[in-house]
Amino acid sequence: MVSKPGTTMASQSSWIIETTRDDFEADVLERSRTVPVVVDFWAPWCQPCRMLGPILERLAEEHQGQFVLVKANTDELPDIAASFGVQSIPAVFAVREAALVDQFVGVLPELQLRAWVKRILPSEAETLASEAAELERTDPKAAEARYRQALQERPNDIAARVGLARTLLAQAVIQEARQIIDELAAAGALDAEGQRVQAEIRVRLEAEETGSPEQARAAAEADPKNLELQWNLARALVAAAQHEEAMQICLRLVERDRHGLGEQARVLMVDIFRLLGPESDLANEYRRRLSMALF
Repeated sequence: MVSKPGTTMASQSSWIIETTRDDFEADVLERSRTVPVVVDFWAPWCQPCRMLGPILERLAEEHQGQFVLVKANTDELPDIAASFGVQSIPAVFAVREAALVDQFVGVLPELQLRAWVKRILPSEAETLASEAAELERTDPKAAEARYRQALQERPNDIAARVGLARTLLAQAVIQEARQIIDELAAAGALDAEGQRVQAEIRVRLEAEETGSPEQARAAAEADPKNLELQWNLARALVAAAQHEEAMQICLRLVERDRHGLGEQARVLMVDIFRLLGPESDLANEYRRRLSMALF
C-alpha cells in the first residue's frame, strides 16, 4: 500500500495513494511525469463519493500500475481542491506530465468510467516510445526498434521521429537521421529537441570535412590572416566538443566578416547553443556576446 499514516481506506493496493498537503505535489505532479495519475477529490460524508470511490479503486487494481489513483480528502485539503477549481464532489482529474488532460464531476456509470480511463492511458505508440527513450543510453539498437514500432502506429508522432533520429545518430547512421530531421524541418515541425539533434547532425557532418583540430590549428597558425582557415578551425573544434574556443573564433569572424564567413559562424554558434542547452552558462555568455556583436 502506498498510503499515508492514518488512512482508513479499505482497499490495500500498490496503486492507490491517500495523499496529504505535504505530499500532494510529489504524489500527483511528480509522479505524473512517469505514469498517469487520477486524482479523486472526495469526502467521507459525500454519498456519491462512496459510490464512485470503490469503482475507481477497483479499476486501479485491474490496471496494475498503468495509472495511479490519488485520493484527496477535500475536508483535509480545501486549498488544494480550490486550486483545481473543485466546486462539488466527487471531482476527478487526470494528470500526465504535470498537466491536466481530462476531468469529470459526479458519478459515471462503470462502462463510461472504463472508457474514460482508457482515454487517459498512454497509447501503444506512446508506451513503445517511452520504452525506447529508456533504452537509448544502454541499447540504442533496441531503442531504434521500438521507435520504429511506435511510428508504425503513429507515423506523424514528432517526438518518436526525433527519438528515432537521435538513436540513429548514436549509431552513426547519420544520413537517415538527417533525412528524418530535414523532413520535420521542412514541415515546420522541429521542437527544441529536434533542433538540438539537427545541430548535432550538422556538427557530425562538419567533422567529416575539417579533419582533426590539430591539423586545422596548424594550418590556421601558419596563415593567421586567412579567415577560411580560421573558420575551418572553428568547425573542427566544435566537432571535437571544444566549444568555448570554437565560439571565440566564431565571434571574431562575426566581427570581422559579418556578411561573409561571419554569417556561417553565427549559424554555427547557434548550433553550439542548442547543443549545450538553455541551462549552460557558457552558452548564455556567448549568446550575450553574439547579440552585442550583431547589434
